[in-house]
Amino acid sequence: MARPRLTRRMFLRRAATGAAVLGSPVPLRGEPPTFTVGVIHPVTGLLAEAGRACRLGAQLAADAINAAGGVRSLDGMKLELLLGDTQTTPDVARLEAERVVGRGARVLMGSFDSGSTAAMVSVAQQKRVPFLVDIAAADSITANVAKSVTDGQAKVQYVYRNFPTGSSFGRLAVRYFKEVFNAAGVSPKRVVLMHANDLFGQSQSKGFIDAHTAARPAWEIVAVIPWPEPPADLSAQVARAKAAKPDVIAPITRLASAQRLLPEIRKQRVELMGIVGPGSPGLYEAGQVAVLKGDLEYVMDNVPSWPNFKRARTQQAAEEYRRRSGGKAFDANSVASYDGILIIADVLERVGKAALSEADGPEAIVDAMKTTSLRDILAVAAGPVVFNEIGDNPNASTAMIQILGQKPVVVWPKDAAVQKFVFPRPSAARG
Repeated sequence: MARPRLTRRMFLRRAATGAAVLGSPVPLRGEPPTFTVGVIHPVTGLLAEAGRACRLGAQLAADAINAAGGVRSLDGMKLELLLGDTQTTPDVARLEAERVVGRGARVLMGSFDSGSTAAMVSVAQQKRVPFLVDIAAADSITANVAKSVTDGQAKVQYVYRNFPTGSSFGRLAVRYFKEVFNAAGVSPKRVVLMHANDLFGQSQSKGFIDAHTAARPAWEIVAVIPWPEPPADLSAQVARAKAAKPDVIAPITRLASAQRLLPEIRKQRVELMGIVGPGSPGLYEAGQVAVLKGDLEYVMDNVPSWPNFKRARTQQAAEEYRRRSGGKAFDANSVASYDGILIIADVLERVGKAALSEADGPEAIVDAMKTTSLRDILAVAAGPVVFNEIGDNPNASTAMIQILGQKPVVVWPKDAAVQKFVFPRPSAARG
């Protein structure tokens, strides 16, 4: 039987779909075309667990959108994810962004750590590719791009973020600290801030300190103790913290550093009312709970984009995530990327076929991004997803979670809480 002749149309279609996820089959004749999104997270290296959660969250959202009919304004066009791995290295992140754009990605999403995300920003701006930051907190990521547009150095801002900034993290952390302490009927006086000394840790700690200075709560930050990230040993830093006689240690960690910090606090028998993080990974992931066990029990953390489990849709997504992840929990990382894909799909619905124009498509997508007002997301939020003049979502919110019974649960704010918090921790209950 003679093989069918490969026509020019068939060749071009196969070439276009070659930008799909590695291992995905070439679409059969009659299937709708795809819109390729470059999804780049750290799926190997120090942040691999968090990055893999982001990747799976994004894939679940794309699968749900495609199963529901795809992007209807684009004749049912399916979302296809072209995946990348930053390896938690800015240089690799930049190269991965260039690679996926070269293979047909028309929108970027990522990446997790602020350093790698900042490296991807330059690619987005140079290549005219809209970039939705699903996770990364450093204020400078969007602020620098907005300033370059204002100053006339760039014509268009292609970078937008649905994630709390470092400064908003700080404001909400100080507010939640105060509210939780008041609700518990206790009055901690001395807080020691400890943080990873990378871009993320510096940004988060500055936001927390600035918010504390502005709010002037009843408790004082008596010491600020950084460490090189990743740390080889934290015994000296914990000894400094212990010498400051803290009521509360407020850590800003990465996964690897949390695995050194929390056991060291226990080993040195630091007397505390509790450990309450201003906001960072490393204090709630399933892998961390398995490794740190009792060292994480009663630890609290001010986390972004936590799933709102009071919504039925969130519960459904969490169950599907648990099934496809081998039993892992739907958390801040997975829901942030899930919501990111929902936002991209909403933008494409509103921009329609203009998004497919090679000449004007990027600007059409940016214009639609600016007018976003999306309520139907899965994370705890202060309102619909909107983007301000800097490109940030002022309604991106945080929630205070606590490890109780070896599981992270929302304990604050009250309208999102699914369980009552425990503070001070039982072994440290005092005055």
